[in-house]
Amino acid sequence: MLIKLESFFDSAISYVSKITSLLLMFMIFNVFFDVVMRYFFHNSSVGMQELEWHLFSMVILYGVGVALKDDGHVRVDFLYEKYSVKKKAIVNIVGTLLFLLPLALLVTFGSIEFVLDAYSVGEISEDPGGLTHRWIIKSMIPAAMIFLIFSAIGFVIKNINLYRGAK
Repeated sequence: MLIKLESFFDSAISYVSKITSLLLMFMIFNVFFDVVMRYFFHNSSVGMQELEWHLFSMVILYGVGVALKDDGHVRVDFLYEKYSVKKKAIVNIVGTLLFLLPLALLVTFGSIEFVLDAYSVGEISEDPGGLTHRWIIKSMIPAAMIFLIFSAIGFVIKNINLYRGAK
């Protein structure tokens, strides 16, 4: 049962990973276009520059959950690498439950009012020609944290399976 559940989480996270990769490609194209317009045609768009950091933010925010699934996050490897598979699984489970999940929940619930305030006042860019609907990019913070929580649950299930020797 837990193997199938782990597979479901991996598939869902892989899907978000592909979307994040597309966002990265779009960001690269956007930067390229902006540079060409600025240096060859002496024309620049504030909206395009803001879109660059909006896309970059989304890639980083969602990339954290993807990195967790792919075990690409930072840890104290010189200690961790010497542990047995079961001990690594315990460290991963405890670390996720005690540190990652509470922090992700704190950021999720702490950022909702931030998004609602931006939406209620109709926040836009302060720069002329900048992007409108600032609440959209701000809403990526709680959405990405919810995705991180989803990834963390999958990570815990994966480590339970490793601990049980089911893999």
